[in-house]
Amino acid sequence: MSGPSTLFLYHPRYDGRGFSRVRDSWRRYRLARELLASLGLFDGPLRWVEPAPATDDEILLVHDPAYLAFVEERDAAGDGLLDYGDTPAYPGILFRARVAVGATLHGARAIARGEARHAFNPGGGLHHAGRARAGGFCVFNDAVIAVRALRKEHGLERVAIVDLDGHHGDGTQELLWEEPILYASMHRHGGRFYPGTGAADELGAGRGLGYTLNVPLARGTGNEEYLRRLDETVLPYVAGYRPELLIVQIGVDTHRGDPLVRLGLTAGAYRQIALRLHALAHDLCGGRLLVVAGGGYVPEAVARCWTIFLGTLAGPFADGTDPRLASLLDPDDGLMGDV
Repeated sequence: MSGPSTLFLYHPRYDGRGFSRVRDSWRRYRLARELLASLGLFDGPLRWVEPAPATDDEILLVHDPAYLAFVEERDAAGDGLLDYGDTPAYPGILFRARVAVGATLHGARAIARGEARHAFNPGGGLHHAGRARAGGFCVFNDAVIAVRALRKEHGLERVAIVDLDGHHGDGTQELLWEEPILYASMHRHGGRFYPGTGAADELGAGRGLGYTLNVPLARGTGNEEYLRRLDETVLPYVAGYRPELLIVQIGVDTHRGDPLVRLGLTAGAYRQIALRLHALAHDLCGGRLLVVAGGGYVPEAVARCWTIFLGTLAGPFADGTDPRLASLLDPDDGLMGDV
């Protein structure tokens, strides 16, 4: 494979308004882009690519035509909600959603064609969106659209989704519930925590029975317990599936400073997670690894954690000796980001 092996999928529209009601969180995209540039990562292992927005036909691989029409109507009206209280409508939200899906599709296709080994879409990971509904700041489910496109265009039958966002991906689980497509999620769960799905006994149904794995976590779960559950439960489950391509949702609302989730990971944990997923992808599927971002609502922390994860995935931070890494870690992380 010639040229950089890791794509950074970024559309200028990411600099503007996002999907969340937490308006300050929209800055995370620009801050991450600027941080990656300031550290010189675009000068070596990363290639910045501007993706095209998704078409109607691509969105309709997963979503109901009437739902797409509804989003178009709300975009034209320019106000209101796309769901029952979480996801606001505004002029331009449809294009913003098309861009998020288009970036994930670009990465999936580039990896399937052998043009890249890894790709990262900071605007993706819209895992609360179902076939005919928005939810939780998610309009269209980009990861499942990518699964459909990979199967239709490239004949890939075993695509695994590993969802490490702090919230359970109820939309992704719903869409794949009766299909033999692996969906593994590790997330906070319990009480009235959103979205309420993701219990350990939710396993799929029909042809999809046993292809769903949920690993619920208690509030405050920190690095040691998180990585233990990842090592002992999630990674062996994925390995048994033998995926042809791996999609990972790396929401950093799992960071200890996030106000919505309240898990306890430090920034160094994202280096450890990246090392494990990178090794898994290279062991199982020739390194074919597509990453979508998901949640994270403290922009400065999100930018640091995405940069650590992506810098590890692309190579510079993998062995922990790169001096740029130290500036990104939390004060109580190890000098090499070891946790």
